[in-house]
Amino acid sequence: MKVKLESAHRGSMLIASLSGELDDHEADTVRTILDREMEKSGAKRLVLDLADLTFMDSSGLGVILGRYRKLKAQGGQMAIANVSPTVSKLFEISGIRKIMTVYRKREDAVHALKEEAL
Repeated sequence: MKVKLESAHRGSMLIASLSGELDDHEADTVRTILDREMEKSGAKRLVLDLADLTFMDSSGLGVILGRYRKLKAQGGQMAIANVSPTVSKLFEISGIRKIMTVYRKREDAVHALKEEAL
């Protein structure tokens, strides 16, 4: 699992690109990295770009839902972009799409969170 992080808009937004497999072997590492970087930057908005994510299981869903709940409790926001058909189906079954918007493009997710922050 590779996690590439970018902070944008004066640290108020963190963009994280995940690649590889997000499963029970990688979930704790990804969770730790995201939490550390959000705390360090003070980011209250998170965009997860999953364009290069090849596999995700329930542990990965837990990472995503956990970050969503954490941000929501702090008055923050989260969006997901570039989801593969396989991961999209997992999101549909799990109900993530009912609580979070999934965008086709990263730029759309970034723009949506910028607009909501105004």
